Amino acid sequence: MKKYLYFLFLSISISFSSFAQDFDVEGKVYNPSTTINDGVVDLKVTGGVAPYSYKWSNENTPLTSKKSTGLVEGVPYTVVVTDSDGKTVTKVFTVEADAITEIFNGTMTPAVNALGSVLFWDPFAALGLYDPVVYSDLKKVGVPDWYPGLEDKFTLKKWLKSDGAKVEKGDDIAVLVNNAGEEQTIKANAKGSLKQLTAGGSVVYNSENQKHIIEQGAHFFAEINYDNPVVVTHPNGDPVTKPISFIVIWLVLGATFFTIRMGFINIRGFGHAIDLAKGKYDNPDAPGQVTHFQALATAVSGTVGLGNIAGVAVAVSLGGAGATFWMIVCGLLGMSSKFVECTLGVKYRDILPDGRVFGGPMNYLRYGLEKRNMKGLGKVLAGLFAVLAVGASFGGGNMFQANQSFEQLAGQFPVLEGNGFWFGIVTAILVGVVIIGGINSIANVTGKIVPVMASIYIVAALAVIIMNIENIGPAFSAIYDGAFSPSALRGGIIGVLVIGFQRAAFSNEAGVGSAAIAHSTAKTNHAPSEGFVALLEPFIDTVVVCTLTALVLIFTGMHEVEGMAGAQLTSDAFGSQISWFPYVLALAVFLFAFSTMISWSYYGMRAWTYLFGKSKRTEFIYKMFFLVFVVIGASVSLGAVLDFSDMMILAMSFPNIIGLYIMSGEVKKDLKEYLIKLKSNQLFRRQREEAAK
Repeated sequence: MKKYLYFLFLSISISFSSFAQDFDVEGKVYNPSTTINDGVVDLKVTGGVAPYSYKWSNENTPLTSKKSTGLVEGVPYTVVVTDSDGKTVTKVFTVEADAITEIFNGTMTPAVNALGSVLFWDPFAALGLYDPVVYSDLKKVGVPDWYPGLEDKFTLKKWLKSDGAKVEKGDDIAVLVNNAGEEQTIKANAKGSLKQLTAGGSVVYNSENQKHIIEQGAHFFAEINYDNPVVVTHPNGDPVTKPISFIVIWLVLGATFFTIRMGFINIRGFGHAIDLAKGKYDNPDAPGQVTHFQALATAVSGTVGLGNIAGVAVAVSLGGAGATFWMIVCGLLGMSSKFVECTLGVKYRDILPDGRVFGGPMNYLRYGLEKRNMKGLGKVLAGLFAVLAVGASFGGGNMFQANQSFEQLAGQFPVLEGNGFWFGIVTAILVGVVIIGGINSIANVTGKIVPVMASIYIVAALAVIIMNIENIGPAFSAIYDGAFSPSALRGGIIGVLVIGFQRAAFSNEAGVGSAAIAHSTAKTNHAPSEGFVALLEPFIDTVVVCTLTALVLIFTGMHEVEGMAGAQLTSDAFGSQISWFPYVLALAVFLFAFSTMISWSYYGMRAWTYLFGKSKRTEFIYKMFFLVFVVIGASVSLGAVLDFSDMMILAMSFPNIIGLYIMSGEVKKDLKEYLIKLKSNQLFRRQREEAAK
């Protein structure tokens, strides 16, 4: 009997052993709808030794999840399943793309990754000079379930562990009591050394204390310092990084160089720029099509848009209040880039007998470099710029604007939901009415829309700030502290600086070259005069509008919110003070998007005519294509297509800034001659001419 039981036990053990070794992974792949980016892979694991870990290439899928959702159709995803004995199985799954939009999206995703690997490559990390990985050297302990806007008062009744004590995760460390007298025992959320930030018996957080609302992390009362810094990771275990993107370095270094090369023209030329924009030097007989102010309004309408509302909210959420300071610095530097490129835009423009103006980077890259015996390089750079500008106009300057403005309006006005096609048709008609008339029509519309929409937004932002004026001290303290002593979790000072610079550079497009196309149409006999006008753009876009958005978020405490879409965060910040303003903001978003579309239609058309000829028939063909893309952008979710075309705007800076470096000496010489004429009253001045009459 014993012998029989022994063999039975042995056979069962062998069976279980072989079963345990039979480690296999199967996956069910399905595409639940024609909506992009909703693919699903659900795994079934057999054998091995539980529990298992799942390392997905999709960074948003946790290590503990055997199901990955939100996948891009047509793109392969890898998962490595590991059992408790360390055995691994690697599988690759691809969700089949069914709808045409899914096919486009899946095809463009690799292109986005490829272009992103160039634009956002980190040369400092590649050379080992900078570690882009985000580390956390401590874990903060705060009021449980706290959220911005919570109305309550919390007092630290007593400490259960002494300052500096070693604690394990789950240890009882303190007792909190709220305004209603309810007590709660707080447990350690990590292993390490406890540091008390609040004395026993003191108030931790009081919603009636404005300083607590503004101060970043006011609800934290302790921190647990790790023995060694811990890498911050995405849900799938990949480390979170904050690289110093090459495109940001390229734009900021260019802006810094031009600021120094032009003798800080961004500061000393500001007053004269205001005079020019106000029309004091407008000469009606000068060559060109529009006034200084109309050229400025057209260019500003192309940059002031969703980035100032949504992009700033994202930057402040990621980089904290300190990102605001670096946005302002970058905006001030960008003024010099605009001066150089728009001066060249006017200098090398081509005016046809019928009055149409053809100018911008295509002209000065080709003919300016040809003058320096660099004809081949000039043609290559100009051609590359034109191709990128056409793609950017259809995508970032058109479809992206139509898509995002529809989403914002539909969010506030539910009647629009599901009617993207008709929204696109109406928008296309409105855009068509304006752009068919050419630059004069565009300039007339932007000259009226831009001041109105900017004024509404600025007044509303100032109203929110004034309503919370008592927060001005804590707000600026939060900005200063966040700019120069941010936590490691924010990426340190380098991480915050890069986020601020990146938002500013992406928003004002200084160095991209697009604005030079609009400014080349200005009526002027002196190219540097339009450079002066152009330097106001980054000031308006970044130093004023972006900064006001950031201050609204900080003054209302909404900069503490994480995981919310940028535009919605800004809307909530305004709505917390002016209940009806989110509806106005939604309409403002549409106007921002509308004005951006009509401005970019002109940029794209000039790039198109450079490539395909300057006939009016060629212009008309481009305009028809542009209007079709308005409808597509509003009615279809294109995902990676929009991302790629939006990146093309940034890519335009590569050929443009190369040309600006080469021709900066020429611009400096022209500037010197212009300033001599200005000081000796040799420039046309309207008041003087009117007095002479």
